[in-house]
Amino acid sequence: MSPQTVPFVIDAEGTGVAQRLTVAGEHQHTFDADTYPSFGGADAAPSPLSYALGALTSCNQVTGSIVAKGLGVTLGTWTIHVQGDLNPAVIGAGAHGNANFDRVAVRVRVQTDADEATFETLRTETERRCPVTQLFKRSGLEFSSDWERLPLS
Repeated sequence: MSPQTVPFVIDAEGTGVAQRLTVAGEHQHTFDADTYPSFGGADAAPSPLSYALGALTSCNQVTGSIVAKGLGVTLGTWTIHVQGDLNPAVIGAGAHGNANFDRVAVRVRVQTDADEATFETLRTETERRCPVTQLFKRSGLEFSSDWERLPLS
């Protein structure tokens, strides 16, 4: 591991399909995961796939905030909608193929004082530098994103 690397560590324990996950570090965080009844769960907590899509929204906001600071622009409220389309045949029925989402679409609305050209740089740099966006894009699924610049209120 290079001295530049930041380790992200999660420990998990569970029974059936439900887990309690603990994020290691100075400030430990715990969260639960379960799944829909059709996959054997009780739907008592978000599914791992919901967490993956949630990670995509929050990582875009974190990365975008870092990029905006470097560009010298102010950001206000972010509104992000993401939809992942999954064919459950592989995970649920054991069909051959890729168990990944077939398609993920992201819609970002962000308040900013950036002009159009700077906003386009914000978008492209955020997508390039966001680790979770890159995980999705490089996985081979169909990925789309639509960003809209809104005035600061």
